[in-house]
Amino acid sequence: SRTKRLGMMLNSCSGQNLALIDVKGFDPRDITVTVKDGKVTVSAERKVECNTGCTKTSNYKKFVKEFSLPPGVCDKEVTYSV
Repeated sequence: SRTKRLGMMLNSCSGQNLALIDVKGFDPRDITVTVKDGKVTVSAERKVECNTGCTKTSNYKKFVKEFSLPPGVCDKEVTYSV
C-alpha cells in the first residue's frame, strides 16, 4: 500500500506553474490527464477488493478536477509530472 503523499504538478512550456494537485491514495498509473479546448481535466479511479474467505469487501475511489487554462496558454504547452 502506498502511504506517501503524491502531488501532480501541471506546467506550461513557458515555465509557468499552473497547478499543484493532491492525488494522495492513487497510483500514478491510475491518473489520467486530458487537455482539450483550453481545459485541463485530471481524473483518477481506484478499486481495491479484499476477499478474506468469509467476506468480500470493495473500496472504490474516484477523483476529478477540471479547470480552465489561463489566457495565453496553449493546450499543447501543458506538461505534467507526478
